[in-house]
Amino acid sequence: MLLTKQLMALRQVARRSICSSAPRQVENKVPQKQKHFQEDNGMPVHLKGGSADALLYRMTMALTVLGAGYVVYELVKASFPQKKD
Repeated sequence: MLLTKQLMALRQVARRSICSSAPRQVENKVPQKQKHFQEDNGMPVHLKGGSADALLYRMTMALTVLGAGYVVYELVKASFPQKKD
């Protein structure tokens, strides 16, 4: 019975702290981002985000090339029979 009362009290405290907190006003940055990414400045859209986008793009390309190379290596290795000792 004591455990039930503690659980009920905990539930009320959790509900009160979530529901009674004041909402924060967050500025809507979508229009500025749309203007930035739709601007015609000769840059591809996947690089308009700055250096972080450029780094992510290069890492993705490097992993793709390495992965494709590894697949080709494994296919060539699998196409030749293994020597039995």
